[in-house]
Amino acid sequence: MAKNKFFVVWEGKEPGIYRSWEECKRQIHGFEGAIFKGFATEAEAREAMVSPCWNYIGKNAKEKKVTKEELSKYGLPNFDSLSVDAACSGNPGVMEYRGVYTKTGEEVFRQGPFKEGTNNIGEFLALVHGLALLKQKNSPLPVYTDSKTALAWIKTKKAKTKLEKNELNAALFDLISRAEKWLVENEYTTQILKWETTAWGEIPADFGRK
Repeated sequence: MAKNKFFVVWEGKEPGIYRSWEECKRQIHGFEGAIFKGFATEAEAREAMVSPCWNYIGKNAKEKKVTKEELSKYGLPNFDSLSVDAACSGNPGVMEYRGVYTKTGEEVFRQGPFKEGTNNIGEFLALVHGLALLKQKNSPLPVYTDSKTALAWIKTKKAKTKLEKNELNAALFDLISRAEKWLVENEYTTQILKWETTAWGEIPADFGRK
């Protein structure tokens, strides 16, 4: 914080630009979902204040700028949420998946690597894992996925993969069966949301291997 002389509060008790950390802290302390960032110069702070906060925080700050057109269409994501994603080296190949807290990128869970998997399977398992975890914790957080396939499989409660079961991925298929069984046997209130990559950049749970 020492290098920052100006602080922008996008979401807080009174959004605005503050000239000290103490002033900024008073605006965010106890405010659920506060969004803020420090800047070295007043010019940077003023530019940030009139820009989407998503351009300055998270992965998007380095990877992609949100345009006004995209914002008008999608708005901003709900930062107070869980994001899930998977990565696979090859198709099929070594696969792993994880879930992170959207706002901070803090890893909540991670599974794998699994042999002879696919990205679609990983994203499906990640989403079910997230749903089960949030239900277990009685958490009101929504969950984001960038996978249309995972969303479709969740809707039908069936992983419609064309991957064939073999000795290498037998354990993975066991996980798929358990995930499908959980979907059939459990009701949940968790809101499942689509992560709009074109507007917001890569989902925070992305493994960064593209």
